[in-house]
Amino acid sequence: MTIRTRFAPSPTGYLHVGGARTALFSWLYARKHGGRFVLRIEDTDLERSSAESVNAILEGMTWMGLDYDEGPFYQTHRFDRYKEIIQQLMDQGDAYYCYCSKDELEAMREEQRANKQKPRYNGKCRHLSTPREGVEPVIRFKNPTVGQVVVEDAIRGNVIFENSELDDLIIARPDGTPTYNLTVVVDDLDMQMTHVIRGDDHLNNSPRQINIFKALGAKPPVFAHVPMILGDDGARLSKRHGAVSVMSYRDAGYLPEALLNYLVRLGWSHGDQEIFSLAEMTQLFDIQDVNKAASSFNTEKLLWLNQHYIKTSAPEYVAQHLSWHMGELGIDPADGPALVDVVVLLQERAKTLKEMAESSVYFYRDVDTYDEKAAQKNLNETSLPLLEAVLKELTDLSNWLAEPIHDVIKNCAEKHEVGMGKVAQPIRVAITGNTISPSLDATLQLYGRERALAAIERSISWIKDHA
Repeated sequence: MTIRTRFAPSPTGYLHVGGARTALFSWLYARKHGGRFVLRIEDTDLERSSAESVNAILEGMTWMGLDYDEGPFYQTHRFDRYKEIIQQLMDQGDAYYCYCSKDELEAMREEQRANKQKPRYNGKCRHLSTPREGVEPVIRFKNPTVGQVVVEDAIRGNVIFENSELDDLIIARPDGTPTYNLTVVVDDLDMQMTHVIRGDDHLNNSPRQINIFKALGAKPPVFAHVPMILGDDGARLSKRHGAVSVMSYRDAGYLPEALLNYLVRLGWSHGDQEIFSLAEMTQLFDIQDVNKAASSFNTEKLLWLNQHYIKTSAPEYVAQHLSWHMGELGIDPADGPALVDVVVLLQERAKTLKEMAESSVYFYRDVDTYDEKAAQKNLNETSLPLLEAVLKELTDLSNWLAEPIHDVIKNCAEKHEVGMGKVAQPIRVAITGNTISPSLDATLQLYGRERALAAIERSISWIKDHA
């Protein structure tokens, strides 16, 4: 048997981290067992679904590197197939027309509440022999009224539901469009899904879907319901906790490897190991090892992982992702040093790619203002002769490399009997606009000879103008 899993998001918004974790678990399970991973877009909610949301989902999957073997399949392209199955259920006597109006349904529920019963459809139209004129009916699935449904959950074990607690769910609306619980069964049946890994908010749908599978004479897939993700405060993860969209993490400067590594550890572990490559995840992951309890999202832990991947990934790879952030700042990386060289210089320091991009702007765009406090402390009458002296020495320097640049700064400090910082910091402010940069000699080498000399000259003129 070939293992087949799927990720089946509804295109009613962005791809959120909960959905991304479900996609990752499904992807890993298929990859581990040499199976097939299918992407299905469940877009039957015509009012809320949008092309923009579909694009956001596809973009998120691509950015994370979760490639799918089949799809994307769209439910809106399969309406004829759903109608065929609905008619089959009608012909079998496993579905029926329901003519109850909204007012009648509400009155039914009110009476049940008054009698301290569970509000649900009472099967009023189950045995209706004649249609009600002038009413567009829905179609309901005739759920068994006795016995139990056992959901054999790969994470939770067996979960038992009494059929007497399940009502006759609607499988087709008055206009004939199918509902979720019908379409998902037909799709999982036709697409030969062997394992359905999804959020635990779908657990209550499972007994209804299993009964539809049985009515169609089909074996249900193995279910695995993944616990929800909580915010730091213990509430369900939502927008108020910060970024929950996958692409918002891209925008904030995270590498996909960091997010994937963090998501796989939300509810799953392998000893005390924290860092997992995608190959290691694939080898070690098993859905049965996922914790039954909800997991809390810790942004600080994710940031730590991101810094690790920025520091340890190949500079060429980091540069590919950094390029997008440079573009967001309106910078063309071709207008300065090779982006790979910038990464080499900054990757030990940066926690995010956004931070790295913002701190490397001066390599591509000359500073036209200085930080006020940095200028007050470092660009003044005291530093003027030091800058003039070091400018002369650097102008005469024939070998523009970090080591000889360092020697020039050191010699200048010794001649003027000051610490190196008294010479280095004014230069740093002249180049970057503030007092923060990597090693100054390496920064100057990468910055380039002509631009560095011009920047120091500008700082000297600025001091004279503001003295």
